[in-house]
Amino acid sequence: MRIKTIITTLTAVSALLTLTTACGGDGSQADALGGDPFAANGKAPENGTAFQKLPKAGSMAAAARLVNGYTKCDQVSTSPGEDGPSEDAKLGPAYTVTETGYCGRRNVTTIVMYKDPKAFQTAFKAEMEKNGGGNPDSGIVVGRDFAVGSQSADAMAALLQPQAGLLMLNCHAGFNPPSGFRKEPALVKGCVLTDYYKD
Repeated sequence: MRIKTIITTLTAVSALLTLTTACGGDGSQADALGGDPFAANGKAPENGTAFQKLPKAGSMAAAARLVNGYTKCDQVSTSPGEDGPSEDAKLGPAYTVTETGYCGRRNVTTIVMYKDPKAFQTAFKAEMEKNGGGNPDSGIVVGRDFAVGSQSADAMAALLQPQAGLLMLNCHAGFNPPSGFRKEPALVKGCVLTDYYKD
């Protein structure tokens, strides 16, 4: 099923970015981005929406540095390698993806940079609805201009640590996290941003 392939490709990112892969760091987002988690594009607004408070990378290198602060992603390639997602897992034009990077060998982490976050979320939701959605407690890890998914559940969970500043885009109609987890409106009706993920 294509949605499972997409979620495997991007699973917080997936998400997370989804982001134990062969793509980690020492756990410090500040170190990953040179001392400031929003160094690429300035500080996020203090009183903005949950989406506006997400990190904005500005480039694949900056997104990879952020991911590497939480799960191994020190070498990014434009090729998925032998163990990465297949060509048919690539996202179509509706996602507005401008660049795709891969890190890791056995558990590949995928990072995509996108141009239009609302269009990206709309396309992700439509794909899920079309294919039945899969795991209601999963999605993809997102920033303001990038998304991350990993074949590793540990990597996805690592990217949702509060200090990472990232959240998971979840578009499952029945999503209902346990109390204490975030469930903030996304840019598209029917989707939420959350720090809850269960493989």
